[in-house]
Order: sequence, then C-alpha cells, then structure tokens
Amino acid sequence: MSVHASDPQPFVPPMPERSPKELRAAIAQYAPRLLADFDEHWTWAVSEAYDISTVPAFMARWWGAYAIARDPGLDAHLADLERRAAESTDLIEAKALLEEASNIRYQAQRVEPGQ
Repeated sequence: MSVHASDPQPFVPPMPERSPKELRAAIAQYAPRLLADFDEHWTWAVSEAYDISTVPAFMARWWGAYAIARDPGLDAHLADLERRAAESTDLIEAKALLEEASNIRYQAQRVEPGQ
C-alpha cells in the first residue's frame, strides 16, 4: 500500500503535562501496551522505595518511551532500525542504524508538553 498526498496523517496525541499522573493517563489512553511496565516500574522505583528522588529518572525514561509509542510510524521505524541492526553482519551498517535509533530516543526526551 502506498501513501498518497491526500491520505490523512495519522493522529499523534500531544505530550501531556510533565507529571507522573498526567503521563500515566496519556499512556493508558494512547499507548496502553506500556501501562503494565510503567506501573510495575513506578511501584519498585518510587512507591516501594519510598524515595521521590527517583522520580526525575523515572520520568525521563517513560517520557521518551511514550513520546515514541504515541506515534505508530515512529515506533515502527525505531523497531525496524533496531531489528535491522541486530540482523546486520556489517559492523559499520549496524553502528549507523543504532546511532540513528539513539538519535530518535534522544530527540524523544526533548519533546515538550503539548507538542
């Protein structure tokens, strides 16, 4: 199936406010496949640890994961890059693919609320 200029762009929801509660709600609504891991991570990293100092690292990890997962095209592209790198027998090609994947993850961390 080819993409035509008249085809509508897929809906990519905006990023939520930068709080654990808002991020969890966005994940539940738009990327529910991440929710069980999000909740499990919250439980052991913050809730059971009784340590709110872990919240910034927790948010950084899940902010980027959701920024990618909310966009099915970007999520599929990233998975394809990582799959191709894992299957590659050419070290230079694999490195380039992983660098591209890393750049996508880096950019995802910088997406602002509302974007």
